[in-house]
Amino acid sequence: MKSPICEKLGIEFPLIAFTHCRDVVVEVSKAGGMGVLGAASFGPNQLEIELAWIDEHIDGKPYGLDLIVPTSMANKDESQSPEEVSAMVPNEHKNFAAGVLARHNVDTADVYEGVSRGSGGFLGEKRAEGIMDIAFAHPISLIVNALGVPPAYMLQMAKEKGVLCGALVGAKHHAIKQAEAGVEILIVAGTEAGGHCGEVSTMVLVPEVSQAVEVYPHVSVLAAGGIVTGRQMAAAMAMGAHGAWTGSVWLTTQEAETSPIIKEKLLSAGSSQTIRTRSRTGKYSRQVRSPWTDAWESVEAPEPLPMPLQSLVSEPALGKVVKLAESGHQGAKQLVTYWVGQGVGMMNQSLSAKQVVYDFMEDFLAANERLGGFIDD
Repeated sequence: MKSPICEKLGIEFPLIAFTHCRDVVVEVSKAGGMGVLGAASFGPNQLEIELAWIDEHIDGKPYGLDLIVPTSMANKDESQSPEEVSAMVPNEHKNFAAGVLARHNVDTADVYEGVSRGSGGFLGEKRAEGIMDIAFAHPISLIVNALGVPPAYMLQMAKEKGVLCGALVGAKHHAIKQAEAGVEILIVAGTEAGGHCGEVSTMVLVPEVSQAVEVYPHVSVLAAGGIVTGRQMAAAMAMGAHGAWTGSVWLTTQEAETSPIIKEKLLSAGSSQTIRTRSRTGKYSRQVRSPWTDAWESVEAPEPLPMPLQSLVSEPALGKVVKLAESGHQGAKQLVTYWVGQGVGMMNQSLSAKQVVYDFMEDFLAANERLGGFIDD
């Protein structure tokens, strides 16, 4: 294809797959798209293992890495220890979370024992630089920051290594700020997106941002938010995007590391069964609805804490829920939730990652022909 994204990244089809699973990264890149590994949950040693495995199996195809280095969060400078950060979490929030679990017959005695993940999975400045040093030691083609303008170190290292730098945006003014900072690929994520998202729909945001950044010739736009089919990708490109950034659709693939109990819930969910809430990370993110998310939206719920403190409340509780659900615990099965976009209603079967890429290609071509059919010869 002639898309600028294909030329920049050296890929055949402008479909980018964000995933936490190295197998999906490899299969998508080998099928003609590009896999991007979400590295938020990896420490330095595990990240090195994951990237070395990808290098060995990807046959020299391009791939990327996605980090979460928030522009603003508690302990961004990492001056406080994990234990000190964890001590900042009020008992009110832990007790509320434990109460939700207890109402579904989940034992809460050990939920918060030994919890000292002071970053909540998000990177402060010092840890981010260490992770980036590992990333840039591998032949990545793209590095992306998921929350805010990439730190100066990321932009500098990317330029030195010849790696493209990207960032997620959910509003026009954010896009302009990123372009001015030197970001080369904007992932324009509408409110339909799973995970962190803004308030503006993909249908509105993509053309709005595409037009706003026309004066920045170094910038390419990837549409994101609820995109799980090739026809949606074609529509986004008709609105000005150069390709699509996708995440949710890979969660139910056969290779995905997603828990079987979560896959089952996603495959049966409708497009209206997601919710945008601050209750998981402290910033608005979209996930599948469950009694857990409903409880945090009730008037009895405490106000969600700023990032990363809210994650220190939600992740230990939801981690236990998933483990119990996998063992057949009925209350835990009801509580299970996971980040997913509104496109979940069209994710009805578990396919291989390669087949998903091929389906995107076929559906894209059909949409292109359909659009062409509206024009008189």
